[in-house]
Amino acid sequence: MTVYFIGAGPGAADLITVRGARTLASCQVCLYAGSLVPRELLAECPPDATLVDTAQLDLDEITAELVRAHERGADVARLHSGDPSVFSAVAEQMRRLDAAGVPYEVVPGVPAFAAAAAALKRELTVPTVGQTVILTRVAQRATAMPEGEDLATLGRSGALIVLHLAAQYVDRVVAELLPHYGADCPAAVVAFASRPEELILRGTLDEIAGRVKEAGVLRTAVIMVGRTLGAEQFGDSHLYSPQRERERHDDCRTPSGS
Repeated sequence: MTVYFIGAGPGAADLITVRGARTLASCQVCLYAGSLVPRELLAECPPDATLVDTAQLDLDEITAELVRAHERGADVARLHSGDPSVFSAVAEQMRRLDAAGVPYEVVPGVPAFAAAAAALKRELTVPTVGQTVILTRVAQRATAMPEGEDLATLGRSGALIVLHLAAQYVDRVVAELLPHYGADCPAAVVAFASRPEELILRGTLDEIAGRVKEAGVLRTAVIMVGRTLGAEQFGDSHLYSPQRERERHDDCRTPSGS
C-alpha cells in the first residue's frame, strides 16, 4: 500500500487542497502533528480510521507506524502542516521508507508564507522592485545552517526574505539584516496565518522587533523583510501590457450567435 505525505495547509482547515482532502478520506490510517494540524481536518478521515498523533513521537517511532500500516495493507495519510516541500522534515521520513521498500507519494499544500502574503494582501514579487523571494530560517537550538546560508550572507542580495521558525530570535534577525536592508525597509510578521487568531504586525525593520515583543509573538509566525512589502510606485507587468503582442486563436473565440 502507499504512504501519502499530505500538506495540510497553513492552519485553516479549508485550505487543504481538494486532492489532499480526497486522499485523506481514502486512507485507513492517519498520522498527524497534533500541535500544528487543525483537528477539524481529521473529520475528513474515514470514521473507522486509526488516528496517530505524532507530536510526542521521534523519527524511529513515526517510521515504525508507517511501516506497520503498510505491512497490514493500509494506505496511510501523513499530514504535515503547510507544504511538504519546505521545513517539513519529510526528507528523512522518505529516506527511511526508501530503505524499508515502502512506496509513497507527496500531495502539495498551501505553504505558510503564501498564507502570510495573502493576509498582508501583498504580491511578493513586484515588477521593477523585486523578483526574488528567499525562504530561510535561523540556526539556534535547531539544526545548524549550511555554510553561506547565514542571514548576513543572504541579506546581501536585497531580495525579499521570508523567515520561518524565527520569531523568538527577531532581535538577531533585525541586527543581521539592518546593514543590507536599512532601518526604513518594510517588514511584517504574520502569526497563525489563516487561523481565527491570526495576527498581523507591520512596520519598518528597526520597528518590527519591538512590535513582536509587545504582541508576545513567540512561534507559529512568518517574518518578512523587503522592499516589495511597501511597493506602491512600480511599472505594470509585461504580462498584461497592451503593448505586448498576443496570438489570436479563432478556436478560442465565442462562436457568433451563441
